[in-house]
Amino acid sequence: MLATLNDVLAPAKAGKYAVGLFNTVNLEMARGVLEAAETLHSPVIIGTAEVLLPYGSLRELADLLRPMAERATVPVVLHYDHGLTFENCMLALKCGFTSLMYDCSTCAYAENATRVAALAEIAHAFGASIEAELGHVGNAEGGAEEEEPLNPADFYTDPAQAKDYIARTGADALAIAVGTAHGAYKLPPKLDFDLIVSIAASIPTPLVLHGGSGLTDADFRRAIACGISKVNIFTDINNAGVLGMQMGLAAGKRSVTDLIPYQVRAIREATEVKISLFGSAGKA
Repeated sequence: MLATLNDVLAPAKAGKYAVGLFNTVNLEMARGVLEAAETLHSPVIIGTAEVLLPYGSLRELADLLRPMAERATVPVVLHYDHGLTFENCMLALKCGFTSLMYDCSTCAYAENATRVAALAEIAHAFGASIEAELGHVGNAEGGAEEEEPLNPADFYTDPAQAKDYIARTGADALAIAVGTAHGAYKLPPKLDFDLIVSIAASIPTPLVLHGGSGLTDADFRRAIACGISKVNIFTDINNAGVLGMQMGLAAGKRSVTDLIPYQVRAIREATEVKISLFGSAGKA
């Protein structure tokens, strides 16, 4: 059944567990994630991100994912993650996504708040939820487009500013910068758990942890206990799909159709591990 972030994150915040966002760019990933959620009776968030659009357009993925979400026996949020442009966020809403994240985190504070507030009003008119980011969650893998900051803490979310930001924007969920990064980590991340507690105490809005792939189980459990209600995962299930296909090849399978069950099973199993870890099993 289709849901929004408000439907699944309010109970998560109250119940001290988290709901996973698993970006799903093809049928095999979607099957694996939704099978895991239904098996464990967990709410789940699926979708894509702007950086993943080369692998599947918004229109194509909406046609694939929305009917699957509607048929699911658990609440499924169809979420457009890290939307970088107003135009693509609007397209996601028109295509039937029930939630989106408008990432203006690299803008100056006032511009970030103004842009998100404007889109929040539109998203809410569509009956959709909106997530925003305050502070900046960088890229663990680095690259020419984003150099590693000299002091990552300079980009962390400020609790007092978060309170003002939510009042200005009306965002339904807030992604915070507390020491995680996107992609595969070169070095183990160091999360500022005290900062999560401070932000959670300053606003009623559910908090989101981006850059979840690669954290330890202990990191996840502590972050959720401190106030995280949504965790974003992609790299872990993306890698699991590859390992599944490798297992199929090792078993002598040589056709695409013979490899698909291995890929789906590996993604389902990896998703089940995360759902259990986040505490959302049995919460649907």
